[in-house]
Amino acid sequence: MYVPARHRFGDDEALFALMAAHPLGGWVCQGAGGLVANHVPFFVDRTRGPRGTLVGHVSRANDVWRTLGAAVPSVVMFQGPQAYVTPGWYPGKAAHGEVVPTWNYVVVHAHGVARAVDDRDWLLGVLNRLTDEHEARQALPWRVGDAPAAYVDRLLRAVVGIEIPIDRLEGRLKASQDEARPDREGTVRGLRASTCPWAQAMAGLVQRALDDDAAADPG
Repeated sequence: MYVPARHRFGDDEALFALMAAHPLGGWVCQGAGGLVANHVPFFVDRTRGPRGTLVGHVSRANDVWRTLGAAVPSVVMFQGPQAYVTPGWYPGKAAHGEVVPTWNYVVVHAHGVARAVDDRDWLLGVLNRLTDEHEARQALPWRVGDAPAAYVDRLLRAVVGIEIPIDRLEGRLKASQDEARPDREGTVRGLRASTCPWAQAMAGLVQRALDDDAAADPG
């Protein structure tokens, strides 16, 4: 991923936090007939490997798990807040007109070699952890054990586990860092007034980048 110096995003903790907050990863690997893309909810097992291991599962009917091998690299893309930025928010539009639209976003790419895991007990542990993490937000959390055992066994036979030890993490935060300060401040105001999804989250990221720049260069 192309990452200009001003767009470098955080340390490992910030990258892991985004992955946990946005766990549906866009997983791309090389298949027999070309690139294969799937969308899989992953969690990161921080206890395994120097950078952690992504863990998830796919349908047994999905042939991707049959194509994996030691020489097949993968990348999983986790998308955080993103928002269109109109030059109508920029004071520079009226001052000189040299402004254009842009798109702000924050992403993490996790690279590694994936492997399939076809083991019932391992899969059950994965399903329990995924379920418990996401059901924790519910008033009455559902548990895998709430379903009939025979039904759970049938579903376990229909999926295959995926794990990807993370070799490399990349992050990019594009939050108007390349614009003039008044235009960045206009972007914050515009996003805060917007009803578009992610607008408030992106407004916070643009403001944080502004604050960081001010702290680094108080003059």
